[in-house]
Amino acid sequence: QTFEDNIRKNRTVISNWIKYAQWEESLKEIQRARSIYERALDVDYRNVTLWLKYAEMEMKNRQVNHARNIWDRAITTLPRVNQFWYKYTYMEEMLGNVAGSRQVFERWMEWQPEEQAWHSYINFELRYKEVDRARSIYERYILFTPLVLVHPDVKNWIKYARFEEKHSYFAHARKVYERAVEFFGEEHMDEHLYVAFAKFEENQKEFERVRVIYKYALDRIPKQDAQNLFKNYTIFEKKFGDRRGIEDIIVSKRRFQYEEEVKANPHNYDAWFDYLRLVESDADAETVREVYERAIANVPPIQEKRHWKRYIYLWINYALYEELEAKAKRTRQVYQACIELLPHKKFTFAKMWLLYAQFEIRQKNLPLARRALGTSIGKCPKNKLFKGYIELELQLREFDRCRKLYEKFLEFAPENCTSWIKFAELETILGDIDRARAIYELAIGQPRLDMPEVLWKSYIDFEIEQEEYEKTRNLYRRLLQRTQHVKVWISFAQFELSAGREQRLQRCRQVYEEANKAMRSCEEKEERVMLLESWRGFEEEFGTDASKERIDKLMPEKIKKRRKLQAEDGSDAGWEEYYDYIFPEDTANQPNLKLLAMAKLWKKQQQESEAAAMDPDKDIDESQT
Repeated sequence: QTFEDNIRKNRTVISNWIKYAQWEESLKEIQRARSIYERALDVDYRNVTLWLKYAEMEMKNRQVNHARNIWDRAITTLPRVNQFWYKYTYMEEMLGNVAGSRQVFERWMEWQPEEQAWHSYINFELRYKEVDRARSIYERYILFTPLVLVHPDVKNWIKYARFEEKHSYFAHARKVYERAVEFFGEEHMDEHLYVAFAKFEENQKEFERVRVIYKYALDRIPKQDAQNLFKNYTIFEKKFGDRRGIEDIIVSKRRFQYEEEVKANPHNYDAWFDYLRLVESDADAETVREVYERAIANVPPIQEKRHWKRYIYLWINYALYEELEAKAKRTRQVYQACIELLPHKKFTFAKMWLLYAQFEIRQKNLPLARRALGTSIGKCPKNKLFKGYIELELQLREFDRCRKLYEKFLEFAPENCTSWIKFAELETILGDIDRARAIYELAIGQPRLDMPEVLWKSYIDFEIEQEEYEKTRNLYRRLLQRTQHVKVWISFAQFELSAGREQRLQRCRQVYEEANKAMRSCEEKEERVMLLESWRGFEEEFGTDASKERIDKLMPEKIKKRRKLQAEDGSDAGWEEYYDYIFPEDTANQPNLKLLAMAKLWKKQQQESEAAAMDPDKDIDESQT
């Protein structure tokens, strides 16, 4: 009565119905319990637990037909509840009704359930050694039914192939793998399928087939999705391959890495260089050209030379590669394409023009080489281009062309001292001394020069080589009119010492005298000291005692001084010590010298008096004597 009251109050609470039925079952009132379950199903026939409890009661009480009836009703009412099917097939199998269990599985498969249901059916057949039936299930439900459309997973094909392999049907297994590859095609390739296929062939000792499978997959599967494939291929080659095979794997991995780098940043030219070195060492010519074309297509977005410096070497390497491949026509095309690409109005690369000209010379095509260099100095005259062109003509011994090029060069850059010197040296080599001297005269007459000291030195050395000592002296005099630098005076003195034998010491000493007088007003006292040191060295080697004594009297005294320091904001920053030189010849410094001498004398007297005070016994002894 209590259970009936609870049901009456809460008809939808199924747990009350189940408790009521289980209570009746405990009293062995099976018919009443069955009636309660039926009443409960009328209330909620979708409750899975209710069906399970009802069927379990019938099975527990060995009411097999009643249990079958309940399972039939359950799978008919709720065919998508897999638990009913599992328990129904299990019950039939436990009862030894294999045919009945198979029939239930067949009914279940018509509903196209989840994968585990199919594999349960297959495992059921395998438990009874029904291999052909299991194969039939694979064929029906994995290959030729909507299963493939519902679950087109690679693992189904792999399981089928492994099933065939496990039962030693190797030809069937291979056929399954081949059909799987054909089914998925190249659009839906999966590395796991090819790894499994390759491992199957490896187990069959078909090593060449394994390599073909791996290479086929690696050529078609995107590299970021083929890490496992790379790994297994590497392991395979280490186990069964030779050195070449292992190197191929390593190259493939590196190619993938470089592809990812250049894809992420196409203007990473260092990555392109590494990639190109790799393909040049391993790939065929067409592949190398393809990578070069991809690389040079990434033109720097900014027309500034610093952004092009790495890029231009892609073109250079490309041209050199084609030349090494003995493709002269393609090499010429590469050079010309690069030259056309360069923005010559903003900047150019002399190296590219010179390499092109050198290539044409190697092809014994001198007119094209000259035309290229002529075009280069016409479009973008640069020092390096002129020097390269002149060097070429020098090697060809075309001296008249060299003269014309030097003339054009100096029209373009008259301040370039190196060019003037090289031009004069060329004329000297050719024996035209007057032309060389005229070139030097033109050079030193230029209002602006980048290295005038080098030019003057070269001119002076030229006259010394020609033993034109008087002209050399005139050059030194002209140079000293422009600059009173101490090195010029010292060089002049050393020249006089080495030029001729007569009066060379007198001339040298005279130059030192002039230099010392000229540098009395020089603010840089260190330069004057340098001159006197050089003069003293000369006198020590060639002079008399009197001349040595005289130069010693001219040497300055080095004293320590202090001066105030100021910070950038004008505030005091303390004091610093520095060394100054006092020259005896400077009359302006004579009062200071006298004051300094008096200070030294006073200090000496003070030291003597202090020493006397420290030794009184000595004074007593002296007084007694």
